[in-house]
Amino acid sequence: QVQLVESGGGLVQAGGSLRLSCAASGRTISGYTISGYTMGWFRQAPGKEREFVAAIDWTGGSTDYENSVKGRFTISRDNAKNLSYLQMNSLKPEDTAVYYCAAVWMVWGTRQYDYWGQGTQVTVSS
Repeated sequence: QVQLVESGGGLVQAGGSLRLSCAASGRTISGYTISGYTMGWFRQAPGKEREFVAAIDWTGGSTDYENSVKGRFTISRDNAKNLSYLQMNSLKPEDTAVYYCAAVWMVWGTRQYDYWGQGTQVTVSS
């Protein structure tokens, strides 16, 4: 069972930056690492449905972004440390949401993930 814990959220002014981290633990298909898992980030704003933000495949060689964050957000991973990151630059008030980390075993291009974190709040003030 994979456990995911997000950190790094907070309050930032518009134009600022934050880096979210997702720490994975627990027994995985690949042992005790996130190797083999596509890692994703989603967000949910108040009154809205959860939406996809970014994903990175298990090799780290492919990434995917929601259109509104392209050029501003960067997803990365460190399999040795069981960490996934979301670097968020040029933040806008509309980026305000709870951000969730997610993982799925060796699937690319899906929005259906098997494991989810509890979320971390990101608030961008204007």
